[in-house]
Amino acid sequence: MSEVTAGVALPAEPTGAAGAATMVEAFELTSTALTDRVAIRTRGDAETLTWTEWRERARDVAGGLHRLGVRRGGTVAIMLSNRPEFHVVDMAAVMLGAAPFSIYQTFTPEQIQFVVADAGARVAFVEREYLDVLLEARRGLPDLECVILIDPSEAGPPDGVLGLAEVESSGREEDLRAAVAEASAAVGPEDVLTLIYTSGTTGPPKGVQLCHRNLMAAVRGIERMVELPEESRVISWLPAAHIAERGAHHYLPIVYGLQVTSCPNPREVMSYLPEVRPQWFFAVPRIWEKLKAGLETMTAGLPEEQRKKTGEALAAAVEKVRLEQRGEPVPVELAAEVARADEEIFAGLRTMLGFDQIEAVNVGAAPTPIEVLEFFHAIGIPVS
Repeated sequence: MSEVTAGVALPAEPTGAAGAATMVEAFELTSTALTDRVAIRTRGDAETLTWTEWRERARDVAGGLHRLGVRRGGTVAIMLSNRPEFHVVDMAAVMLGAAPFSIYQTFTPEQIQFVVADAGARVAFVEREYLDVLLEARRGLPDLECVILIDPSEAGPPDGVLGLAEVESSGREEDLRAAVAEASAAVGPEDVLTLIYTSGTTGPPKGVQLCHRNLMAAVRGIERMVELPEESRVISWLPAAHIAERGAHHYLPIVYGLQVTSCPNPREVMSYLPEVRPQWFFAVPRIWEKLKAGLETMTAGLPEEQRKKTGEALAAAVEKVRLEQRGEPVPVELAAEVARADEEIFAGLRTMLGFDQIEAVNVGAAPTPIEVLEFFHAIGIPVS
């Protein structure tokens, strides 16, 4: 809803978690309101975390981090794939007023050393797959006091490494819970929420400091444009070291209560779509180009009559898209032809792909060929 002042529509003041001053406050409001609703899941519900479970685990980990010396203004490194624990440990650090930041899983020991030293992190979370490279980097990081392994083997973590369960259980003491609550209450909108290490144009990566106010404003702006319905779903599949992943699949869900499905292997993301049926999805141009090529290959393999019908329908739909993009009127006959094609052909394609409940689809990070955009608009997936 908007107010109208002197003929100008002004956005209404945000309410609920969207009106929070910090991400900590937003998380508390959302998790309290949604309690037993599933917040984070993996494929096939192999793992699930309700909003209450997420909040309680984050508080426990925050208590463990407080015991390890993490305080407001500190930093915590995270080297994880897209998995539920990322959301837990990230929020745990934020509850203490610290700034968690993610490391690209492809980084070399030297690259890891640079960003961890630059950020001044004393604690790092890592999963087994990246433990060796992080430990190699640790040799040149005298200030990195604690490495916490998310997924230790039955034998436990190696010497000099803590296990997540150990840190989590150590944070449940009453005095640590009180310390976490006090730290959370002290977090302000100007406190740094995360660091994003970008290559910039020259030289080593630059640590971009993003505060709570920055990201609260960003997610409010996204919601005004997309207007996601209640109980919307997204897929977490991009690197958390990139602000696009954090904004869309971590901060936006915290503020608006979206359900997150973790996809640890980005190459498999398209196979997640039919199960998740997300309301919002975005990807780089190459993903859309590959999807278009796959659909065209599938169409080329159809029986001749069906292939001809599909080709004609697509040509008509592309013509309609081009007219609309130029701001020209669409002939009634063409509009009717495309409407029939949508009902008979394109709607089925969207369901097959998992885009039948989509509210918005986006592309970014590089130029996208016009023919790719026209193709998806034509079949009712308005990539923007």
